[in-house]
This record gives sequence, C-alpha cells and structure tokens, in this order.
Amino acid sequence: MLRPEVLLARRLRREMSLPEVLLWEHLRGQKTGFKFRHQHPIGPYVCDFYCAAVHLAVEVDGEFHGRGDRPLRDAERDKFFEQNGYRVLRVAAGDVLRDIEAVVTMIVSSAASPFHQPAAGPPPRGGEE
Repeated sequence: MLRPEVLLARRLRREMSLPEVLLWEHLRGQKTGFKFRHQHPIGPYVCDFYCAAVHLAVEVDGEFHGRGDRPLRDAERDKFFEQNGYRVLRVAAGDVLRDIEAVVTMIVSSAASPFHQPAAGPPPRGGEE
C-alpha cells in the first residue's frame, strides 16, 4: 500500500499548472547541471520541484497561495522542510510566466550555492588552532 503523499504526488504530476509545466520543461533532465524531480514527496508534503543533490525544494506559488489559510499552511510546510535539512525556494507563478529564463537562472544559482560548506577536514585538536 502506497503512502498517501505518494498517491498525491502521482496525481499532481498529471495535473500540473501551466507555470509548473513550463518550469519543468526547463529543469527536467540535467539541462541545468542539476537533476530535479517534480511533485516529489518529502515527509507528509509534496514539493513542486526537488533537487536531491543540494536538498533544495522549489515551490511555485500561484495566486491562491496568498488567500485564506494558505499562507499559514505554506509557513508550516516551509518550517517542516527547513527543520529537516531542506532549503525552500518560493517562486511566483506570474514570474515564471513573465520571465522563465530569469526564474531558471535564480533556481540554478540557488542550487549552486549549497546550504553549508562541507568541512575542509577534521576540527583542530585542543590547543592547535
């Protein structure tokens, strides 16, 4: 039996909005140098696009994201992602429609700058700084 978020992700892949479809065309494969997945389950949520190599979740926010309880739900979702080691990048759907190249550039530059830099080696022993 599949988890509910996996079933939701499959349904969302079939029902993507126009901005999501356009963005997916630019991110799919490794055209950008990074491998992205779309409608990817993370915990109890499904993010629009996900780059596993850098733990980056990209959310395309349509007009409805500013209405009702949606801003609170988005904040809870972002908090969950961040507490579990994921970075969240929110992109306005209107920006995708207006200038998709700029949006793709922003996403790729975010993916290229990792959350933290790996240590250059083990920490110094006491007194060796």
